[in-house]
Amino acid sequence: MSKKLIRFDWAVKKLLRNKANFVILEGFLSELLFDDIRIEKILESEGNQETEDDKFNRVDILTQNSKNELIVVEIQNTYEIDFFHRMAYGASKALTENLSMGQAYAEIKKVISINIVYFDLGQGQDYVYKGSTSFLGLHQNDTLTLSDKQKIAFSKDKVSDIFPEFYIIKVNKFGNIAKDNLDEWIYFLKNSEVKDEFKAKGLKQAGEVLDYMRLPQDDQFSYNRYLDYLHYKASKMLSLQSEAEDRVRQDERLKAKIDLATNLISKSTDDAFIADVTGLTLEKIKDIRANLAKK
Repeated sequence: MSKKLIRFDWAVKKLLRNKANFVILEGFLSELLFDDIRIEKILESEGNQETEDDKFNRVDILTQNSKNELIVVEIQNTYEIDFFHRMAYGASKALTENLSMGQAYAEIKKVISINIVYFDLGQGQDYVYKGSTSFLGLHQNDTLTLSDKQKIAFSKDKVSDIFPEFYIIKVNKFGNIAKDNLDEWIYFLKNSEVKDEFKAKGLKQAGEVLDYMRLPQDDQFSYNRYLDYLHYKASKMLSLQSEAEDRVRQDERLKAKIDLATNLISKSTDDAFIADVTGLTLEKIKDIRANLAKK
């Protein structure tokens, strides 16, 4: 058997910032990063919760792990055409905000940006993507590496270990068949459900802590309000898409009428007949004639 749980994004906002519940977020990060992640503390980003609308559309949490790395987890529910830019901004902001004045550049923390999106971001067939920085020679086609001295000084093996690393999980692209531990987590992200047979780190605890029935009444009310808002935003996006498609169809129909009118004018057909055939006004037909005369 399995039971419905509260959504991960709401849990990040309300429950997973509690140190007692770090094990859930640690489990997710460990499965995604193929590492044993331990969260030392939650850091608050200045950019978090800027407006009332933004509080619902997106959720972010900035953590520092036991390796002194910064891990940004951002969850975006509604489509944003410039979300790639937002990812770049968020990673850069985390990096700069956590370098104190007077510190050497070598002391910047590694930033890992994890982005969970509930819309189709970009074009691609996969549902999990990883991006890192490497430098390729334009002439020799070699990869730029750290010198031995730099490896010792920075405790890094590769140049890419210094630069921000990006992960994108396109939840809606996931086909609901969990083939490994990470898939089990993505299944949960999509369905707010943990199956009994799931073995991924943190999911057992998620099944206990994120049980809706265990929430205090005030939190249940807040959670239901959050769900209502997500439904509203989805309906609004659908309405805007429908209106845009209607405008396109109207423009196509108008173009077809103008093309037909243009053709009939070239055959010296009178305006009244053209208006009757195309449905255009006489004034519009005269405008088309005038424009043709100028050419």
